[in-house]
Amino acid sequence: MKLDRRGVLALGVGAAFMPWVSRIGLAASTASRLRVSVLKFGSLNWLLDTIFAEGIDKKYGLDLQTVPVATNSAGPIALIAGNSNVIVSDWPWAMRQRSAGEMLKFAPYSSALGAVMVAPDSGIKTLADLQGKRLGVAGSPVDKSWILLRAFSRKTLGKDVAKFATPVYGAASLVAEEMKSGGVDAVLNFWTFSARLKGNGFVPVITMDHVFRSLGVEPVPLVGFVWKEKDEIARPETFKAFLAAIAEGNQVLANSDQAWERLRKKMRAKNQGEFVALRDYYRSGIPKPWSQEQTQAASQLLGLLKELGSRDLAGRNTMFDPNLFYSAT
Repeated sequence: MKLDRRGVLALGVGAAFMPWVSRIGLAASTASRLRVSVLKFGSLNWLLDTIFAEGIDKKYGLDLQTVPVATNSAGPIALIAGNSNVIVSDWPWAMRQRSAGEMLKFAPYSSALGAVMVAPDSGIKTLADLQGKRLGVAGSPVDKSWILLRAFSRKTLGKDVAKFATPVYGAASLVAEEMKSGGVDAVLNFWTFSARLKGNGFVPVITMDHVFRSLGVEPVPLVGFVWKEKDEIARPETFKAFLAAIAEGNQVLANSDQAWERLRKKMRAKNQGEFVALRDYYRSGIPKPWSQEQTQAASQLLGLLKELGSRDLAGRNTMFDPNLFYSAT
């Protein structure tokens, strides 16, 4: 979805996110205050909760405020409208905005990718086995994982999975429930929902990591923290402190099982298997600082998306700008 200031006004910011801000932590100066958009049940809650519980925000002199949002699309609206300083979104969207004149910056949040999941007794062992089957797809026909899976299908099978299977599009939570109830035979979903399914006995047929590599693209984090470049220029130390706090919070989650026990209720895991799968998926997706090699891979990926005709996702006039990606050096 392309957003500019006119688009924000047309959509109506008030309908896009909850117009209240929750103050957490000690009071601090305006210079150290950051408003962070947080999806109600998103995994960012786990990281921020850890930062607050461990006092990491105080250590770095940050006054973090959370701006709860109801949907994934509400965060970008809040950022463009100036109601949030930092959101979590994908860099192809941020790159498209940067090409349109909204100068954004990106730092990776997670490198975890989703998968095509099936029931263990489904008889579906490969992508080809989806012939005539119903495939749940989280998002829309222009979701980046779906576009890449279709390209992988054409490359490896010589035919489009969208043609030999029946795609069923919907919100990630809805298609996950359809998988559990047998409404679809397989589901392509984001990593959190893939992890929940794995924790309940479902198995992957193919991972998006494998899809990336098969298409000749090194997997790179797609989702990250996004903010306005002008805000960072005005308060560089605040953004540097924020990213340092994020890294330290992730180190706690990478190494402390007790920290995860504290998060158990917030994670809403329905059983131990789901809890462990969510924890392990999250840990495997903790990213390293963005590298020059990742910038090159991102450029290749954007070119591939445009080559595949994904104008809605990549943008007809989007130009790759390596300056989108944040570097602490």
